[in-house]
Amino acid sequence: MSKTIEFNDETIQQLFGYEDAESEPIARLKEYFFKTSTYERVRADLPVRILVGHKGTGKSALFKVAMSEDRDKGNLPIMIRPDDIAELGRSDENFLLKIKQWKRGLTKIIGEKVLSEFNVNPEVYSSKLGQFGLKLISFLSETINVVKDNVNMDGSQAMMCETFLKSHKIIVYLDDLDRGWEGKVDDISRISALLNSIRDMANENPGLQFKVSLRSDVYYLVRTSDESTDKIEGAVVWYKWTLQEILVMLIKRVQSFQGKSVDEETLLTSPQRHISSLLDDVIEHKFYGWKGRDEVPMYQVLLSMTRKRPRDIVKLCTMAAHEAQSHHASKINSDHFQAVFEDFSQGRIQDTINEYRSELPLISDLLFGMRPTTKEREAGKGFIYTTAELKKKLNNLKQNKNFIFKNGRAATPEELINFMYKINFLNARKTLEDGKVQRKFFEENRYLMTGSVDFGYDWEVHLAFRWALQPERIDDILRSISSNLMA
Repeated sequence: MSKTIEFNDETIQQLFGYEDAESEPIARLKEYFFKTSTYERVRADLPVRILVGHKGTGKSALFKVAMSEDRDKGNLPIMIRPDDIAELGRSDENFLLKIKQWKRGLTKIIGEKVLSEFNVNPEVYSSKLGQFGLKLISFLSETINVVKDNVNMDGSQAMMCETFLKSHKIIVYLDDLDRGWEGKVDDISRISALLNSIRDMANENPGLQFKVSLRSDVYYLVRTSDESTDKIEGAVVWYKWTLQEILVMLIKRVQSFQGKSVDEETLLTSPQRHISSLLDDVIEHKFYGWKGRDEVPMYQVLLSMTRKRPRDIVKLCTMAAHEAQSHHASKINSDHFQAVFEDFSQGRIQDTINEYRSELPLISDLLFGMRPTTKEREAGKGFIYTTAELKKKLNNLKQNKNFIFKNGRAATPEELINFMYKINFLNARKTLEDGKVQRKFFEENRYLMTGSVDFGYDWEVHLAFRWALQPERIDDILRSISSNLMA
């Protein structure tokens, strides 16, 4: 029988984990990390892999686990962070010279990190590493082979050294490159030059592999602004999650915290209503909505509040756990979740504004302009629109606000709908013949609001944002919660 949990800051942290992978101890991260099909695609033995996803999908966590497994196998992984490359690609030179600058800079950085990994002083070879056109893999293999017997290495270093000398493989991870991203022309050119440079370097140095993570908005702007990026499109892996996978991820965190193992394949193919009981030691099974009504399974509420991003459900459960802590409760219940829904919603809308204002500077006015009007509320509407109704609402909003994308193009109502769909503020929805509601996220179908084709979908504001948009009528949201569940 499972032991009753006493919620405190340490326990909550260990239970649900850190929001950012950088802070999570690797041993705990590997205990609960859930490997989707994306993981194996990124780990593929190919020259370039570009992992694209929204903030909160777990890109940094995936890289951290992948690097750990590389080391366990004796492979040589190198991590390059924004601080390492802060000065690269920032010159006013033309695009080709920027690529050249990137290649020279990356060659030097990678070489120094590899030599340091084997306790070889990189300063001795600094001038050679700075030479343009250096065959990096060959140079490092020859250098390390000569000096390895005169360098002290521990067991893991020696194993990695021998593997490298046989495989001639270096796996370079570039993470968090969108730090400081503003969506300016120079920002786009810099990332584009980087992507071109790593493709060239991988081609020139067999065995040199690059794994790059990019936020989806960053990739979208680069891809639509630079025609040369069509050459790397085949290397792009989108980090997408299903609701089933997010539920399994949460179950794995809870079960591993309790010292239990799970069969991921079984969980992925089992009905959610069955496997959700594995959360019952920590979270109450039922959610009771407005004044005790609308009893629904808790897992449905939790999944419906997430935008298919693991960080959402981790954040929500962590906030509710702290609420349970303040009431000395041994389980997280409906009251604890209801107490944090508004703060959670405000946080998600602020995150979205921060993430995408580089593409649409007036995004805040757009999102808060989606508040239901008095007329919509009186008609029993709001948050759910036909395409015609949504266009009319946006045309009214455009009378007072001039929405212009960062590239200088004035936004049409259709483009604003597509933008809100792309950032997961809106979902596409359709009521099927059996009465069930089918919902689509942008990652599942990117073309529901493009061109003149009408695919028959309506639009709804994602549940996670509604508390922030209508804080004075929270009871209305709770009353309707059972009709807006996604799971």
